[in-house]
Amino acid sequence: MLSIRTARASDVQAIAHVDVETWRSTYPGMLPDDLLTALDERQRARQWSRFIQHRPDDVVLAFDEWDRIQGFGSCGVQRETRLPYAGEIFTLYVGPDHQGRGIGRQLLLALFQRLLGDGQSSAMLWVLAANPSRYFYERLGGRRIADRQLDMGRFGVPAVAYGWPDLVDAVQRSGRARSRTE
Repeated sequence: MLSIRTARASDVQAIAHVDVETWRSTYPGMLPDDLLTALDERQRARQWSRFIQHRPDDVVLAFDEWDRIQGFGSCGVQRETRLPYAGEIFTLYVGPDHQGRGIGRQLLLALFQRLLGDGQSSAMLWVLAANPSRYFYERLGGRRIADRQLDMGRFGVPAVAYGWPDLVDAVQRSGRARSRTE
C-alpha cells in the first residue's frame, strides 16, 4: 500500500538516494556521464536537509507499508517571474524500480494540494526536453508554456515548462480520470 506524507529530517538519506538513483537512470545521453557519476548522495542529503529545515511542508514522499521511500517531490513559490503561474514543482522523482505504478501522479497531486493549501492556485514546472517522461505531465493536463536552456554548469540543456493555470480544476480532473480507470 502506498502512502504520501510530508518529509522529515530523518528522510534525507533516503531522499538523496532516490534523487541520485533517478538522475543516473533517467539522464544518460541527456547529461554528460561525468556529471552523473560525480553525483554524491552525502552532498545531496545535505542539500535536502537544508531545504527541509527551511521549508518543511514543501517536500512530500511516497512510501510503502515498510516506510521505504518510492519517490518524492518538492514545490514552492514559482521562481520564473515572467511566467504567470503562482507555484512551481521543483522536483518530482520516482525510483526506477517503482515507475509506472501511479506514484508520480499521486505525488504531483499531493504537491498541487500543498500549493493550494499555501494559496497558490496555479503551478508550473521545468523538465528536460529530451526526457520522455515529460509526456506524463501532458497526460495530467499540463500545457507546454515555455522553452529555455537550463544552466548545468559548463553547458546548457534544453528544457520545457508545463503549466496548470487552475490547480483546483487539475486536481478534480485527475480524480475523475482516476475513478473512470479504477
